[in-house]
Amino acid sequence: MNDITELTTVAAQTELSPADRSEIDKIKSALNFKDTTTVLQYGSAPQEKISDFSASALANVRTKDMGAIGDSLATLVGELKGLDINGAGKKSLFKSAKSKIQDLKIRYDKAETNVVKICEKLEDHQRLLLKDTATLDSMYDLNLKHFKELTLYIAAGKEALETARAGELPALQEKAKASNLAEDAQAAKDYADQLTRFDKKLYDLELTRTISLQMAPQIRIIQNNDATMIEKIQSSLTQTIPLWKSQMVLALSLGNTEAALQAQRGVTDFTNELLKKNAEMLHQGSIDVARENERGIVDLETLQHTNEKLIQTLDEVRQIQVEGAEKRRSAEGELTRIEGELKQKLLEFR
Repeated sequence: MNDITELTTVAAQTELSPADRSEIDKIKSALNFKDTTTVLQYGSAPQEKISDFSASALANVRTKDMGAIGDSLATLVGELKGLDINGAGKKSLFKSAKSKIQDLKIRYDKAETNVVKICEKLEDHQRLLLKDTATLDSMYDLNLKHFKELTLYIAAGKEALETARAGELPALQEKAKASNLAEDAQAAKDYADQLTRFDKKLYDLELTRTISLQMAPQIRIIQNNDATMIEKIQSSLTQTIPLWKSQMVLALSLGNTEAALQAQRGVTDFTNELLKKNAEMLHQGSIDVARENERGIVDLETLQHTNEKLIQTLDEVRQIQVEGAEKRRSAEGELTRIEGELKQKLLEFR
């Protein structure tokens, strides 16, 4: 802003420095209003410099592809967003710890490769922008130099024009009136036309100086745009990407921790299950041992059953014996009868 103020100050100042005064006098001394070429070429050198300078500034803007920088930044953001470690949620990310960690590493490696390429492009853009910024500083200083030069030419021209209109022109007009000669009248008219032409030339120089004055803020605007893009690129390279990488490291660390926790949880669950089963087996075994230990060699129920069977056996044996005795007694009588019949029958044969 101070640089632009300097240009407006130069344009508005009425008091000239000794160096400026000396330069104006030098320009005036070389000015001859009777020489058409001098009038037409007056101030053409700084005017052409401003024209060339404007073309150079325009070329600088045309050759700068801000769209490519924007595309690179957008692509970078897309890559970083494409690997959203928080969007899916922790449960989804570590649902299957080992497979998710492996998947995340693969995606990270792929994204990192693309990010590195994008960063290389951004660094190229940054170097170009830094170079352009330095060039714009030089262009601004050059524009200021041309502006001051034009200002001195305009000041010198106005002073010379005012002096000519107040001195040389009236003298020629008086001479023409006094001599009443056509050549003197033509000389006075030619001189007046030259002054009019020179006045227009000064107006053109003032227009060119206005263009130079406008060029100053335009250069600074372009430079500020470059600085903004440099800051954005720098922020991406030094903040966004390292932060993204640190988040990835954190995510992978959390994934490894979760995997370890899952493994530990499995071991803990298995250990608890074993302890429960062992406790159950110990409980059941202790009861069985205690119960068995309290039993006699032969259970009372067994003795009762055996005794019942023994009594039953004795009863049945006795019954069989009684029945057998009765059958034997019955059989003895029958045998006696049979034997008597047989004997009787034998006696009859006799």
